[in-house]
Amino acid sequence: MKKFLILILICCVQNVFSQNKGNQKTKDDLKGNLDNYQKEEVIADENQLYNAAGLEVVPSFPGGYEAFQKFLTTNFILPQDKPNLKGKIYTTFIIEKDGSLSNINVLRDLGFGTKEEAIRVLKSSSNWNPGKQNGKLVRVLFSAPILVNNFVN
Repeated sequence: MKKFLILILICCVQNVFSQNKGNQKTKDDLKGNLDNYQKEEVIADENQLYNAAGLEVVPSFPGGYEAFQKFLTTNFILPQDKPNLKGKIYTTFIIEKDGSLSNINVLRDLGFGTKEEAIRVLKSSSNWNPGKQNGKLVRVLFSAPILVNNFVN
C-alpha cells in the first residue's frame, strides 16, 4: 500500500512541476510572429519537385492516357521464355520542365527482365506535356503502372 501511495505522490509532483507557465505565448507575441511572417519573402526553389496530385496542370503524355498505353503496348517486348506473362509493373519517374523523363525507377516488377524493359521503354518515350503550378513549368514526380497482360508479341 505504501508503494502505491508513493507512486501516486510522484505522479502528482511530476504533473505540478512539468507545467511551465513562463513559456506560454501571449496574444501580443502571436501578433508579432504574424507580422514577421508577412514580411518574409518566400523564395521558391527552381528545381523543386512537385507531386502530380496537387498541380494546377497535371503532366500528360501527348494524346492522353490511351496513347500512352498504346505506346507501351507497341514498344514493350515480353521475355521470350514467358510469352504469357501477366501483371503490373509499378514505375515512378520525374517529368522535367521540358517534358523529358528522368530518374526512372521500378518499384515492383514481374521478374524475367521486365524491370529493364520497362526502363528502356520509358526512356524511349517522346516528351510529355509538362506540369504547371502558378503559371510556371515545374518538375513533377509521376507514378504509372504498366499493364503487361494486354501485350501481344
